[in-house]
Amino acid sequence: MLKSARKQERDPEGRMPLVEHLRELRNRLAKGLLAVAAVTVVALVYSEELMQFLTKSVPTCAPGVTSDGGNCAIVSFNTLMAPFSTTIQLSLTVGLVVASPIWLYQLWAFVAPGLHKNEKKYTYAFVGAAVPLFSAGAYLAYLILPISVKVLISLTPSGSANILSLGDVLDFTLRMVLVFGLAFELPLILVMLNLTGVLTGRRMAGWWRGVIMGVFVFGAVITPTTDPVGMIALAGPITVLYFGAVAFSLLNDRRRRRNNPDAELDDDEASVLDLTPESVGAVEPVTTFPALPEQAAAEPEARGAQRPGGYDDIT
Repeated sequence: MLKSARKQERDPEGRMPLVEHLRELRNRLAKGLLAVAAVTVVALVYSEELMQFLTKSVPTCAPGVTSDGGNCAIVSFNTLMAPFSTTIQLSLTVGLVVASPIWLYQLWAFVAPGLHKNEKKYTYAFVGAAVPLFSAGAYLAYLILPISVKVLISLTPSGSANILSLGDVLDFTLRMVLVFGLAFELPLILVMLNLTGVLTGRRMAGWWRGVIMGVFVFGAVITPTTDPVGMIALAGPITVLYFGAVAFSLLNDRRRRRNNPDAELDDDEASVLDLTPESVGAVEPVTTFPALPEQAAAEPEARGAQRPGGYDDIT
């Protein structure tokens, strides 16, 4: 009954009114929020195990061992409300990440009816490639986290202790995972710009020196270690993915030129014109009205002789 009522509310062209769009948006948002809330409740139950998993990269001190000179660290809560706020923050983050397929699908289902067939195809390809790329970046960040933490702790001078806030450790871990995951999406964005005709493979190939320099500088800044391991671990895979995106774009440009030679022309770029002269036919006589007194007094045959082809001989 609900589906039939919605069909009746649509106009003859199949478009829904604004109220129906708002109702659908409300329902899809509610489904996404319920999925996030459900996963958040489960994360609250296993919050202690999640904290231990995310803080595994920190070399914690054994019982009875003091943190001196950067050999280990003591993870603690610094305020009375810190255990509660950290648990809620961690659970909400896990809920958003784990339930992302559900609320992303709800968002896609709301937007998809307004997209064309080619746009839907590109969106499916983008999502299908974005998820494994982000997961690979996040996994790489988790692998180099122990190295980063050990290097940072080793900078502690002798006689000083490392007492780390658990909230700061979790923020650092999640930030590294997020940055690495988003960095792995850069080649995919370049590929999508090429598919939409914004960037050509030749132009991206011309940027390779600047891109490599920028990627390594970005890796050195974003990884908080003084050794080159973290920088190479981030910059190396991104460089390989960048050249893969360039190779794909060059092949796609070649296919586009083969199907349409004018595909890469700008809208304001002049096309080739055919300037070959063509023969002009015989001049046809044109009947005109007399404009001068001499022409008005003449006979019609004389007026035609005075204006062969429609032009006045007198003037």
